[in-house]
Amino acid sequence: MRAALIVPAPLATISGGYGYDRRIIAGLREAGHAIEAVELAGAHPLPDEAALVAAHAAWDALAEGTIPVIDGLALPAFAGRAGDFAARGAVGLIHHPTCMEAGISEPVAALLRQAESELFPRLPRIVVTSETTRDTLVNDFAVEPARISVVVPGTDPAPRVSGSGGPGCRILCLASFTPRKGHEVLLRALAKLFDLDWHLTIAGAERESMYGRSVAALAEELGIARRVVLADVLEGDALDALWRGTDIFALATRYEGYGMAIAEALARGIPVAITDGGAAGKLVPVEAGVVCPVDDVVTYSKSLRRMIFDTELRAAMAEAAWQAGQALPDWRRQGDAFAAALA
Repeated sequence: MRAALIVPAPLATISGGYGYDRRIIAGLREAGHAIEAVELAGAHPLPDEAALVAAHAAWDALAEGTIPVIDGLALPAFAGRAGDFAARGAVGLIHHPTCMEAGISEPVAALLRQAESELFPRLPRIVVTSETTRDTLVNDFAVEPARISVVVPGTDPAPRVSGSGGPGCRILCLASFTPRKGHEVLLRALAKLFDLDWHLTIAGAERESMYGRSVAALAEELGIARRVVLADVLEGDALDALWRGTDIFALATRYEGYGMAIAEALARGIPVAITDGGAAGKLVPVEAGVVCPVDDVVTYSKSLRRMIFDTELRAAMAEAAWQAGQALPDWRRQGDAFAAALA
């Protein structure tokens, strides 16, 4: 099979979606398929002129017989080629509709929704990363269910962690500094727990963005800055060490196309405290943590209090998290599933 996975540059961007794209490309190549990564210049997902030029050039450069697989972030730039989708067998890789991204203005969201409403139904095939996204495309964007394949992310095997060992409770939020991740909700929920011994690390991309700086300012305002570490993206040994000392994984997300960091926590036997944004809640068995309504600071805070205070409950949740994590599919299996979706 020959295919080209087309994404906004750079492919090395640190995010769950880009991480999925990189692992799928690697898995397909390891399986013997000819997969080209095509990185588009310009602004995305609301394309500027440079993005439109790059998209047209990428389309024209595709070799005969190559399947174009267009990441959802790049898809609006291909509106001018939608009439060719069927003839080329184009595939959309949709992590979640871009119009549902938190923190964008209503006019931008409306433009993206209009573009995606026109483009999604014209794609002969679509791969999504969760059943939740599939249902959204069917119910909100009039995509025929038969055109959609669900290929959830894989999860790497990981050693079971033992946690911090106390005193106190070490909480990790592994997520980019964007409004969709709800960091301010997590901070407000924890700020109510001034009588408990907890420490939070938030590690993710764009710490120095406007939103990242607002998160730091909020921690100061709430009087919890000494308990909160805002870190850059961590990888390798530094990230492994952080996972090993984590007692609770927390994420107050407003929307997840899947929730790869949540799956990674479960694979390590870490109980999770999350909000039910998009597909996030579907990953977590009731015994393995808590799933609260989106933006409900009070409920989230009460749930975190219970997990932080009751170490026996947390230990039982950790066992359930470990069992759930061992049932998650690995990347080799999901690479094969992606190849089958393109066949």
